[in-house]
Amino acid sequence: MRGFYIGRFQPYHDGHHHMVEEIADQVDELVLGIGSAGDSHTKRNPFTAGERVLMVSNSVAEFDLQTYVVPIEDLERNSVWVSHVQSMSPPFDVAFSNNPLVIRLFEEAGVEVRQSPMFHREVLEGSELRERMIDGEEWRSLVPEPAVAVIEECNGVARIQQVSDSDGVNGGE
Repeated sequence: MRGFYIGRFQPYHDGHHHMVEEIADQVDELVLGIGSAGDSHTKRNPFTAGERVLMVSNSVAEFDLQTYVVPIEDLERNSVWVSHVQSMSPPFDVAFSNNPLVIRLFEEAGVEVRQSPMFHREVLEGSELRERMIDGEEWRSLVPEPAVAVIEECNGVARIQQVSDSDGVNGGE
């Protein structure tokens, strides 16, 4: 059975990694969708799709699971979002998500959706990690080592610090 799990992975962190570990026990293959693939170089989406593909691919390599990492660009029409995802992805039997909108959209399209408990959600949240990077606080212990290596290779902390600085226009976004 092939599963599908989508996230922005800005950055890929231990919460995502724990979710993949949970999913790995339920499927033979996993498609990992890189959401908002066209967005980068902002405070909310600092990393490119390619950088996120590396973070995810390198991090999930430790699992005994066939994985496919697929960039998925945003589509501003929720009613056709699932068909867009399906057109960009290898076929899958079940979707995994804890996002209420994603769950609703997949269910309305007749796709089985499974949820997993959140793992240390109070700390393992992309916005928290990005804020730690911006503020120069410790973040590496919350991110798998292969993802840390990608962030360091692309000088991601300096990037997010720079793009989050406001010049008074658009609040730094």
